[in-house]
Amino acid sequence: MITVHLRYEIDPDKLAEFTHYGRQWIRLVTKFGGTHHGYFMPSEGDSDEAFALFTFPSLADYETYRTASFADPECLELFQFARDTQCIRRYERRFLTPVFE
Repeated sequence: MITVHLRYEIDPDKLAEFTHYGRQWIRLVTKFGGTHHGYFMPSEGDSDEAFALFTFPSLADYETYRTASFADPECLELFQFARDTQCIRRYERRFLTPVFE
């Protein structure tokens, strides 16, 4: 199992646009076999930082999702939406292995 942790630097004046972007990706990750754990928006503290977590059964499954996302019309539309609105300034991706009780 692999969990992807995304740290976004977002435009704090475009929270509505980023929220729309995130809500759509939750559905798409699920469509491609992952489990999305949500987007975490600024509340207190840094107003330009957001996070997302989602899990795939393996790194290979994640790579299949990544490849498919670059050909999927809905994903391509969201990539363009982020570029057009500039709601995301940059992002970092980390791969984690979850530990459960």
